[in-house]
Amino acid sequence: MAVERTLSIIKPDATAKPGATGEILARFEQAGLKILAMKRIQLSETLAQGFYAVHKERPFYGELVKFMTSGPVVVSVLEGENAILAHRDLLGPTNSSEAPAGTIRGDFGTDIERNATHGSDAPETAKVEISYFFNASEILAPVEALT
Repeated sequence: MAVERTLSIIKPDATAKPGATGEILARFEQAGLKILAMKRIQLSETLAQGFYAVHKERPFYGELVKFMTSGPVVVSVLEGENAILAHRDLLGPTNSSEAPAGTIRGDFGTDIERNATHGSDAPETAKVEISYFFNASEILAPVEALT
């Protein structure tokens, strides 16, 4: 198994729910993922457009940007064994209405857009997404690496 890093975003619909952000972060840690960096930010339209540029030609792009700028988000860098798959398993299917109870999207999301969270889908994507929100000095080394 490989130790990986992934980007996680707790979206505006989830950050607006009392206690949801803490519960979601706790689930990451309970699953063995280490939080190496984290910040709560309000995405500007420009920042959201840049992050979701891969979807620019899709019909939902404008609504996605509008939603992602509608409230604060929590972006974090998670690390662990097969972190990308482990994180995506915790999230559940993209469409929250199809996500089973016990998954983050099943418990905190409502539909395909308001699905509470984003997670990188591959190591290459994770690297690009992490660098979009964090510079190297903001990402802490895990405690084990310091001893």
